[in-house]
Amino acid sequence: MPGIHKNVQWLSILLPLALFAPLASAAPDIPLFSVSGNEGSQEYSTTLQILLLLSAMSFLPALLLVLTSFTRVVIVLSMLRQAIGLQQSPPNPVIVGLALFLTLFIMQPVFDQAWQQAVQPWMAEELSFQQAIEQGSVPFREFMLSQTRPSALNQMSDIAALPAATSVDEVPMTVLIPAFVISELTTAFQIGFMLFIPFLVIDLVVASVLMAMGMMMLSPLVVSLPFKIMLFVLVDGWSLIVGTLAASYQ
Repeated sequence: MPGIHKNVQWLSILLPLALFAPLASAAPDIPLFSVSGNEGSQEYSTTLQILLLLSAMSFLPALLLVLTSFTRVVIVLSMLRQAIGLQQSPPNPVIVGLALFLTLFIMQPVFDQAWQQAVQPWMAEELSFQQAIEQGSVPFREFMLSQTRPSALNQMSDIAALPAATSVDEVPMTVLIPAFVISELTTAFQIGFMLFIPFLVIDLVVASVLMAMGMMMLSPLVVSLPFKIMLFVLVDGWSLIVGTLAASYQ
């Protein structure tokens, strides 16, 4: 777990800075404050790099959504809660927290590869900052290509009017990222559909029994909810969901 934390810490700094690296390198000095005394005044200045760094940090949530498995995991967990029929349990912070740590678990090989190929050589001054960004993006690009559906990639390539002879390795990130997100949404909804089926069967059985007993005024959802929770616990549902999500990326 310390290795994951170290990788995520450095990648969370390098990835946003990639968007602002050209601007930061050419940013002029701006006056910060001046001090006056008997021997004259002295002006202290800072560069726009600090301002650009603070601005880049706001892109971290967006990078987490579009470059990792977080989108698929959080959607599946949210749809599971809806399938069971629970509105606020587990609460949203629990779902987001579980999705975040599952994302770190799934993305650990990618983080490790980016750490070894980009961050460590950059810290050892063997690579420039721009070269480190290029080397660090390679594992993420390979991960996204492995999870992107060809139909989504072809659709985004047609929208971007890329040449027909463009190979998969030459597809720009501006085309690959939306294709990857669309593929993640499609896969998440497919898994969510499979989750709804057993709980829907329980709702239909309970509704049929209540109708046969003449209890028309009693909501089937009130009666079926304990049975759905009991079924989910008996089959060790959380372990099955986590295992399915992790196996879907292999």
